[in-house]
Amino acid sequence: MANKQFKTGEKEPESGNYKVDKLVNGSSARQDNTTIEVNEGDQFPPSPSENEAAYWIKA
Repeated sequence: MANKQFKTGEKEPESGNYKVDKLVNGSSARQDNTTIEVNEGDQFPPSPSENEAAYWIKA
């Protein structure tokens, strides 16, 4: 089963560790291996390395 993606700015439904899957603008985020901890109700941030909107998946 594929991981559900969450977009920058969306609220986190479940606490956990997440990583960037890809950038919203279509660029690859493969250099961005950063994993972040997000708490339930927090908003997903921009990509740490590119500072661009990103799609996040559970790590």
